[in-house]
Amino acid sequence: MKNPKIAEVLRYYRKINGYSVNDVAGILTEQKNSVAAKTVYGWENGTTQPDADTLMFLCELYRIPDVLQAFGYGNKDNKKGISLTLTPKEIKLVEGYRKHTQMQEAVDRLLNLEN
Repeated sequence: MKNPKIAEVLRYYRKINGYSVNDVAGILTEQKNSVAAKTVYGWENGTTQPDADTLMFLCELYRIPDVLQAFGYGNKDNKKGISLTLTPKEIKLVEGYRKHTQMQEAVDRLLNLEN
């Protein structure tokens, strides 16, 4: 059964990672998975879907942080039922926040997150 979110997620993450469709086709070909650019377009418009191994490779290439959640299978993150998917930049921000504990209070104040 096709998951319509796969096309949307693959296109979104390819773009935020700065890859063109031709880049992705070339990378897959280098990995011994010869794929034409039109195949990648097909995945991104929902006409077809990649096999499981290719999908997992793309998730790794695109640095998709939570694969299940990204494709609509994860838990809801808050009381409103909104599912969150973080971009690579947002992941770096969270990691930086956690790493620099001495700055957390200032960041909390700046973002009005004080309890």
